[in-house]
Amino acid sequence: MADTILVVVEQREGKLNRVSWETITAGQAISAATGWGLEAAVVGSGIASIATEVAAKKVAKVYAVESAKLEPYTPDAFAAGLKQFLAAKQPRLVLMPHTYQVRDFIPKLVTAMGRTVISDCIGFKHEGGKLLFTRQMFQGKLAADVSFGSEGPWFATFQNGAFRGDQVQEGASAAVVEIVSVEIAEGEVRTKPQPPFKEAKQAVDLTQAEIIVSVGRGIKEQKNIELAKQLADALGGEIAASRPICDSGWLPMDRQVGSSGQTVAPKLYLALGISGAIQHIVGMKGSKAIIAVNKDSEAPIFEIADYAVVGNLFDIVPALIEEVKKAKAGG
Repeated sequence: MADTILVVVEQREGKLNRVSWETITAGQAISAATGWGLEAAVVGSGIASIATEVAAKKVAKVYAVESAKLEPYTPDAFAAGLKQFLAAKQPRLVLMPHTYQVRDFIPKLVTAMGRTVISDCIGFKHEGGKLLFTRQMFQGKLAADVSFGSEGPWFATFQNGAFRGDQVQEGASAAVVEIVSVEIAEGEVRTKPQPPFKEAKQAVDLTQAEIIVSVGRGIKEQKNIELAKQLADALGGEIAASRPICDSGWLPMDRQVGSSGQTVAPKLYLALGISGAIQHIVGMKGSKAIIAVNKDSEAPIFEIADYAVVGNLFDIVPALIEEVKKAKAGG
């Protein structure tokens, strides 16, 4: 078995999911720590151009794992195609982003290969020649370092925001792209995907948002959420909330950030009237810049905020909206 790290990036309808860059950054960091080689793979149909995009980064090689049965996505096809490819390639470590799609197929894949997966990792350590993966437990109250007890291939997924996608290293020259055709038997794909429901189109994937304005109980009333929406619109961002807001029905559940909602890592996270319970913090602490507005100077959110504004959000947010609008008009 070669000492190789293989990052399986995720593409959606011909476009790379941006969290894939974070996973490549993780792979580059592990490669630097262990001395193992780093390669990448894209799975789908007609994905040569995506593979070429990945090949611009610092990886030794990129594989385009191709089959007509891999599009549209099904867990059966992805598990079958990847099993075939990985059995032939035999990398020591396989890394993937901890996305909804990966969570859907990876249990089937690792079970079929007689392996296990360390999922939702937030970091790694390389100590005494041993590779450890850090993952949170009990809604972020504890962190455990976990290692593999079996032979490779090992599988691990990294939480959104665990690594910085904008810190991915470029390659000195483009890596070689190899097209790998996999044969998926006719009866192997048991599911027949249907067109998405209209409701699904309205749902928001906050993991893709670069700017998020999030509200907590400090917003006081449902009608006041309109103020936060105005700020989100002015900034070109998405509106989100802590659990109490969504539990009350003031915003849809797909807008919830936290351990029981979405894990996000935008460039800017504005927390309005959010105290900062650990269940919320574990869902957004990977944000590049955190601005918190709260009238309680002792609010836990300030411990992780890059900018802390102690004051009444109903005084601060309208003024902020005006300043953002002025800046846009002037630019």
